Amino acid sequence: MDWIIILSKAFWCGWAALGFGILFNVPPRTLFALWVGGAIGGFLKFTMLQMTVGVVFASFIGAAAVGILSIPIAHFRHVPPMIFAIPSVIPLIPGVFAYRTMLGLIKLTGAIGADYNMILSETVNNGAKTLFIIMSLAIGVAIPMHVMRKESAKNIRLKKSTK
Repeated sequence: MDWIIILSKAFWCGWAALGFGILFNVPPRTLFALWVGGAIGGFLKFTMLQMTVGVVFASFIGAAAVGILSIPIAHFRHVPPMIFAIPSVIPLIPGVFAYRTMLGLIKLTGAIGADYNMILSETVNNGAKTLFIIMSLAIGVAIPMHVMRKESAKNIRLKKSTK
C-alpha cells in the first residue's frame, strides 16, 4: 500500500470537512474534531480502496466510522452529533462519478450509432455508482446514530466507575 498517498488524501479530507464546518457555521470549539472526523473517514475510505474493496462499501465504512465517532465527541463537546457527522462525510461524496454522469448525459444528446450505446452504458454505470455511494454515506451515518443513541447527547450520563 502507498501510505503516503492515503495519508495525504486523509489530510485533505480533514481540511475539506473543516471548510464545510466553517461554511455551516459550526461552533468554533468543534473545528478540530471536525478535521479529525474528516481525516478518519477519508483514511478509512482510501485504505479500503487500496485493499481493492469496492468504492460503495469503502464509502459506507468511512461514513459509519464517522457516525460512530460523532456520538461520543458530541457528548464531550455538548453539541448534536450531526454537527460532526455531516461536514465530516461531505468530502467522501463522489464528485467524479457525478461529473462523468452529467458529462455523459450531455454527450448523449449528440451521439449516434455505436457511440450512443457505449456512452449510455458508461453514463448509467457512473450514475448508479453515484447513487449507491450517496445512499451508503447516508445509511453509514444514520444507522450508528439510531443504534447507538437512544437519547439526546445532552441527556446521556456517563457511568463513573467506583473502586
